[in-house]
Amino acid sequence: MASEVDICNLALGHLGDSATVSSIDPPEGSAQAEHCARFYPIARDSLLELHSWGFSTTRMTLALLGSGWPEWAYCYASPGDAVNILSILAGDATDDYSVGTNYGFTQSGIPIIGSGAYTPQTFSLETLEDGAVVIYTNQVDAVCRYNRTITDTTTFSPLFVDALAWYLASYLAGPIIKGEMGAAEAKRCMTMFSAVFGRATTSDANDRRTQIAQNVGWIAGR
Repeated sequence: MASEVDICNLALGHLGDSATVSSIDPPEGSAQAEHCARFYPIARDSLLELHSWGFSTTRMTLALLGSGWPEWAYCYASPGDAVNILSILAGDATDDYSVGTNYGFTQSGIPIIGSGAYTPQTFSLETLEDGAVVIYTNQVDAVCRYNRTITDTTTFSPLFVDALAWYLASYLAGPIIKGEMGAAEAKRCMTMFSAVFGRATTSDANDRRTQIAQNVGWIAGR
């Protein structure tokens, strides 16, 4: 798997820079290493936020803080490592989309289970005066599904690495090449990034299967 240094050197290679860096934490002393140390974390975290990558998606039961504002029943602490919040769910949700709903019984006493009700709940992510980030929602015992900050490059998928290198190259183009040529190169790198990003997100989405099914009771009981 690629390391941070590998990704930085790949980005430099995309720019046609023959230099290679051996360390960015701390930077080894070269101008390229200094630029990579500055821009790599920004590019990585921005790319993590752009898509709900499977390797960075997780869920946890939220810690209750209080009742919140009157329009919200509950206030929870937001996960400290969250890049973005994807959904708030009930603790007994069978998946992110629906839970089986009992619409009654047949004449033989067999429960009629519908396809389920949509379970992700409305929520609001806000910051308190003391800087604490909280989640307001009406869901009791809420579970949060979210993207988390990932620094371990061994968890990155190969296409994510490829996309990140092009994205980082677009950040590095200006400081390394400078002027109009640097701006043009940054634009080229962003074009390449967009193409690779599309392939990466498609591949990542293929690793999961979801189905939203919402049947009302009278349909489910037919």
